[in-house]
Amino acid sequence: MNEHDSEMIAGMLSELGYVQVPDRKEASIEILNTCSVRENADKRFFGTLGQLKRRSKEDPEYMVCVCGCMMQQQHIIDRIKEKYPWVDIIFGTHNIHRFPTLLGNAIREKEQKIEIWDARESSEQELPAKRLYENKALVNIMYGCNNFCTYCIVPYTRGREMSRAPEDVLEEIEKLAADGVREVMLLGQNVNSYKGEFKNPGNQQKARLEGFVEEDGICTFSHLVRLIAGIDGIERIRFMTSHPKDLSDELIETFRVTDKLCKNIHLPVQSGSDRVLKKMNRRYDSARYLDIVRKLREAVPGITMSTDIIVGFPGETEEEFEDTLEMVRKVRYDSAFTFLYSIRTGTPAATYPDQIPEDVKHERFNRLVELVDSISLEKNLAYVGRTEKVLVEGRSKRNRNTLAGRTDGFKLVNFTIDPSAFMEKGEACSFDEIAEKLTGTFMDVRITNGKTFSLEGEAVL
Repeated sequence: MNEHDSEMIAGMLSELGYVQVPDRKEASIEILNTCSVRENADKRFFGTLGQLKRRSKEDPEYMVCVCGCMMQQQHIIDRIKEKYPWVDIIFGTHNIHRFPTLLGNAIREKEQKIEIWDARESSEQELPAKRLYENKALVNIMYGCNNFCTYCIVPYTRGREMSRAPEDVLEEIEKLAADGVREVMLLGQNVNSYKGEFKNPGNQQKARLEGFVEEDGICTFSHLVRLIAGIDGIERIRFMTSHPKDLSDELIETFRVTDKLCKNIHLPVQSGSDRVLKKMNRRYDSARYLDIVRKLREAVPGITMSTDIIVGFPGETEEEFEDTLEMVRKVRYDSAFTFLYSIRTGTPAATYPDQIPEDVKHERFNRLVELVDSISLEKNLAYVGRTEKVLVEGRSKRNRNTLAGRTDGFKLVNFTIDPSAFMEKGEACSFDEIAEKLTGTFMDVRITNGKTFSLEGEAVL
């Protein structure tokens, strides 16, 4: 979500005539888009602000703008105003569209501008976006979260759930397809709780006849996915992130019957302990979670799974941490985002008295990562010898003489290609030309090596 917000901020600046530069030293405007999920991000943010002080004082035309989830918390704004007065613009998650106006006012009036909205006014999405990839796009289908997990600040910074109308989502994706986008990632804090209200009664009636409308006439997430699958040009559909309590049998069936829906799911578990899950207010237990995993794998053999896990939640015992390790062994995730629990001011868990010592959290974290990584490596090694269809994203970040892309199961593949297969007027193309020509296309890649976080291969031409 933050990444897509940054794309829209970049898009608005581009429409104003600004050009993005690769080095912050060359920038006349610097925007820091923040996340509040982890304490480490907060520390990095304030450290970066401190580094910008000298430049701000030396160059009166240089502007520092801060936005994102951190700005939705009053204690953060108070700290910026007190200790970082060189910040020119402060805005939040609900009023991104106001940034051009705030920027113009700050430049004209030469004074700090602070504008934070407590809630989003509507679910409309009409902002330009400067996409990170020409052939892949992020698409918000809903905003906010109603779950209030006891460790999480997101409902307080992103607001309550608000779904976009299905027609608006489809129109946006149709335009993206016309612009060459082949893959869309549907975004929401809890994407499978999407409940879109049809604007057109005829569309609602059609969905009702197909069995995809709830009693109140609301479009389900499964139906939205199937509608998107009917858009010409879109070849892959992904979504993030899903809450286990809202993952329906209907969505599992949609995985089975919808070829364009990628066979990959991010399904945060957070803990393998039922007592900890209850304290987290996750509203499922380990048995329910494992049942969902079973149903997914029965419906979609080979589906890849990733997850989120928190280590050291207040009161977590060694036995309960072992329950989490056992969950990892049973599910055998392809990858996992692992986090040390950190106190988030304003959340219920921040006040729990039984906080876990840092040394215990780190020791458990290391054991978890070792297990997760060993399983990831084992699963990736099993791909060796297989041929996978890869959507080429461009040159690899690790080796500029190779290409990179993702499989249907979201595996990152770095692969070589024979340049002699590409000839222009009898001469081999340069690698730059090959990369430009192949970016956004699908290629068959034979996997030659499996690593912990990626695969390696060679193009099949």
